[in-house]
Amino acid sequence: MDKVSCRLTVFFEEPFWIGVFERISEGKLSVCKVTFGAEPKDGEVYAFVLRNYASLRFSPAVAAPV
Repeated sequence: MDKVSCRLTVFFEEPFWIGVFERISEGKLSVCKVTFGAEPKDGEVYAFVLRNYASLRFSPAVAAPV
C-alpha cells in the first residue's frame, strides 16, 4: 500500500490569506494553491479541507527528495 503525506501551509500574501497544499505520493510531490481571502480561523480551515480536498486541482507530480 502506498503512503501519502500531505501538508497545508497558510500564510498572508498581501492582500489575501493563501493556503498551499503539498502532497507526496510514491516519492513525487504535487502542490495546490488556495486563496482564502480574509484570515481563516482554524475551524474554517478544517471545514474547507473536509469539504474540498477531493476536488483540489494539484499540479503535475515531480520527483521529491526524501
